[in-house]
Amino acid sequence: MKKNEKIEKVKNVKIAEAVCADKDCHKHGNLKARGRIFEGKVIRKFHKRIVIEFERMIYVRKYERYAKSRTKLHARLPVCMEKEINLGDLIKIQECRPLSKIIHFVVIKKIKNAEDVKWARNYLIEC
Repeated sequence: MKKNEKIEKVKNVKIAEAVCADKDCHKHGNLKARGRIFEGKVIRKFHKRIVIEFERMIYVRKYERYAKSRTKLHARLPVCMEKEINLGDLIKIQECRPLSKIIHFVVIKKIKNAEDVKWARNYLIEC
């Protein structure tokens, strides 16, 4: 029984490698995603890299008020996810080891399409 289970596991890995030969993929490669997780909107897309932006509230002690702040992060876009993620999509990224000077995150999954994000924003403005 155990030998058959091991053979099946090895076959699954080989199938996954054929789909994505990217060594810096958290699903099919050797990249371990650990640490902080962020959600944001894709504002730029490059080959194997995206830029996301999200807003957060920062407390300003001097004025005893909160201020909105925008943060941009660069993330590694695995080859297997390149076709499904487009500009304006809401995605989730997670911290990993430094891949380059500016890339310290990897794309984990897509949450919403660009149309769904726009529709939700327009719906909240109308209400």
